Amino acid sequence: MASAPLLSKATILVVDDDPDVLLALALLLRPLAGHVLTEKNPERLPALLRQERPDLVLLDMNYQSAANTGNEGFYWLAQLKKLAPSLVVVLMTAYGDIDLAVRALKDGAADFVVKPWRNDKLVATLAEALGRASGAAPMQALPANQANAALIGESEAMQAVRYKLEKIAPTDANVLIMGENGTGKDVVARLLHQLSPRAAGPFVAVDLGAITDSLFESELFGHLKGAFTDARQDRAGRFEAAQGGTLFLDEIGNLPLPQQVKLLAVLQNRQVVRLGSNTPVPIDVRVLSATNAPLYQLAAEDRFRKDLVYRLNTIEITLPPLRERGGDVLLLARHFTAQYAAKYHKPDLELADSALARLRVHAFPGNVRELQHTIERAVIMAEGSVLHDSDLLFSALEAAAPTAFVPTLRLDELEKTAIQRVIDKHQGNISQAARELGITRMALYRRLGKHNL
Repeated sequence: MASAPLLSKATILVVDDDPDVLLALALLLRPLAGHVLTEKNPERLPALLRQERPDLVLLDMNYQSAANTGNEGFYWLAQLKKLAPSLVVVLMTAYGDIDLAVRALKDGAADFVVKPWRNDKLVATLAEALGRASGAAPMQALPANQANAALIGESEAMQAVRYKLEKIAPTDANVLIMGENGTGKDVVARLLHQLSPRAAGPFVAVDLGAITDSLFESELFGHLKGAFTDARQDRAGRFEAAQGGTLFLDEIGNLPLPQQVKLLAVLQNRQVVRLGSNTPVPIDVRVLSATNAPLYQLAAEDRFRKDLVYRLNTIEITLPPLRERGGDVLLLARHFTAQYAAKYHKPDLELADSALARLRVHAFPGNVRELQHTIERAVIMAEGSVLHDSDLLFSALEAAAPTAFVPTLRLDELEKTAIQRVIDKHQGNISQAARELGITRMALYRRLGKHNL
């Protein structure tokens, strides 16, 4: 594991009341950092700051000792920033406390990591935090860190996606990316290209759902002048255009059977023949494909060729819907708020607690794309510096669409779906939702916790 220059010279203080955590982090960081100190008792922080002058403090948010502040992490963060305003503080938190960690960023924390952490993610986070504090130019990111930046989220599902992406990207294997509309399949495809040995080559994307049957061969394989009525000059197809790089075939599930046969032949032979020509052209491309269609079901029904599936999915990545990603919704919402506030020249725009609460319970049938558009609209229409729940207008198109939930007869899933729909109907108003569901507010809160809503 490579260490950034700033990290290799830094003094890092790790504060956690769990001896096993301190030992694990000391073993991880000592070969990478200039000096590593560990401390169980946060009460000793003021003295340690005076004696050791650390460059970065990795601070746990919760301790076994009682605290009269409600949360020790906030208290000790405030104390550290008071004693040393320029000190870099990175918080450690359990997955369930991500909302607290996000709030702590406003109070001066540089970043946070989630327990149980992944070593490469933790090291990259610390190095980046030090780099931002020093004003240094962004360092050359590790492939894993690039994936982290593009695939925002700390849920287990997204950590699994990033882990698989990091393993797959350096290879030349064909990849099939599956997931509902709006989950970010195109983002993953571009990341696979950017983190691969082919990154210097072209990335060519083709929406197969937008290509007519009559133009399929010309678009993908190319043609010679005069091959058909409108062929006024020679033209290379998408396979040749992607030579030495990556070809991304989006909406592969929409491909008719006759075109599937032609695509399969190209993938097997690694060569194309332009329309109007008899000369094969060797191709050197990595093929990525994506679909929201149930490809295996289509194959079982003989509507999609099984041999083509095998060619496309040497490796498979399935992206989770946003409703199954827990606290990632709030991380993404803050990211999009900052992004569009900068774009539309509305600095310091933030989300009110009421807006966060409403985002937390919305089902997002349109996934990340729906969230992105919702935040962009809210930012454009914002009058002040705070976005409230009333500023969030969810897409009528998604609301009118058939539900994106997988049909189920499981009682817990039916209950979760009912709760989500009623809360959406009442725009996050817990009292009204509880009244319609015929339960008390406290009972509804318990069910929200049970279903991670």
